[in-house]
Amino acid sequence: MRVGVSVAEISADLGARAECFCRAYFPQGYRQGDYWQVGDTSGAVGRSLVIRLHAQDGRKAGGWTDYATGEFGDLIDLLHAKLGSQSLRETLHEAQHFLGTAPLPVSKVPKKVSRDAGAANTKRIASARRLFADGRPVLGTAAAAYLHRRGIARFGPALRFHPRVYLRGDDRTSDHPRNSPALLAKITDNQGNITGCARTYLDPTTGGIADLRNPKRILGQLHGNAVRFWSGSNPADLIVGEGLENTLSVGTALPEFNLASCLTATHLGLFIPPSGIKRIWIARDNDAAGERAAHGLTGRLPSLGIECRHLVPQLGDFNEDLPAFGKGGLRNVLLAAMKG
Repeated sequence: MRVGVSVAEISADLGARAECFCRAYFPQGYRQGDYWQVGDTSGAVGRSLVIRLHAQDGRKAGGWTDYATGEFGDLIDLLHAKLGSQSLRETLHEAQHFLGTAPLPVSKVPKKVSRDAGAANTKRIASARRLFADGRPVLGTAAAAYLHRRGIARFGPALRFHPRVYLRGDDRTSDHPRNSPALLAKITDNQGNITGCARTYLDPTTGGIADLRNPKRILGQLHGNAVRFWSGSNPADLIVGEGLENTLSVGTALPEFNLASCLTATHLGLFIPPSGIKRIWIARDNDAAGERAAHGLTGRLPSLGIECRHLVPQLGDFNEDLPAFGKGGLRNVLLAAMKG
């Protein structure tokens, strides 16, 4: 969570983007006048839960009520319920990820503020491109050692390593450096343009993930985009996953398939498939958030003419399955699921 930002400020920022929030997290709902209607906090089809899209009569935008259960609250409460988060910090972290990719509607802000927001987003994307360009190939680096230690053998030009990436706003003790080695992952749109850079900070002593409050961060624009690994023989087939390591675990077992990692469960549900794709396998995590995200993406694919199936790990995620069952064992399980 960004230092110095209160829960109330995040709630207000979400409210200012209420309709964008609803379309992102509750795509099964629909707009009815100044409200968004959906079935419940899980996002099911229905109309008992009503979300206010604009401030009116002294009531803030983003306020909601589920008339079937009597529940109510603001968009932070609703996001917490939707994600099934274990902590408020987890919910706020997701909210800030969303706010970083959802600028205010032009009609909501003065033209100067709108221009400033667009300029800031352009600046973040430019910074992400510079950071990735400054990285070096992964092989032979601490990033490769980190991935190998997790059983991952699927690399590619979408990954790089940087020995000293700047850290900002973390609860590290003062005797730690303000730079850290990091695994970099290139986020691109469907035209191949770099829109962001994902950073996984590494501990230079242990070689594992750095002991930070938030060791995985995203710079730039992720909404609808992904980290992509193109090497498959069939360009019409694509495996889309959540976290980077989980997606690469599937790719390690199935090196002949194209991969796209959306990095979070929420952005898995927001993924925009490239043209020409006919079949997508969604490699989700084995939890409620992964299931909701996968169903959200599944609901949009038929209208695009894309077949879809889910791949669900036997343990918590595919990076747990990979060392537990081995590359060959995981491959057999995945191929059987894809044919079933």
